[in-house]
Amino acid sequence: MSSLKELQDLIQEKYGIDPATLDPNESMRDKGLDSLALVEFLFEIEDRFKISMPDPDPSIETLAGLAAVVDKARAEAAAKQAS
Repeated sequence: MSSLKELQDLIQEKYGIDPATLDPNESMRDKGLDSLALVEFLFEIEDRFKISMPDPDPSIETLAGLAAVVDKARAEAAAKQAS
């Protein structure tokens, strides 16, 4: 299951950006999220999903890339809990 919809909802909640205006494959910086905002957003994701994000990854530049990283982190967290 992709985290994309949940991330879009979180961006709307935190930054007031309409998810319909977010192209998952475009840079989030194009919507006004600077480096500091992206770092804060990553911390929010870790808190919300109870996961640990990997070190900065270039794929986190887009919402689709971020969703893939979140999905992987969530799967790893679930696997650790199951064992």
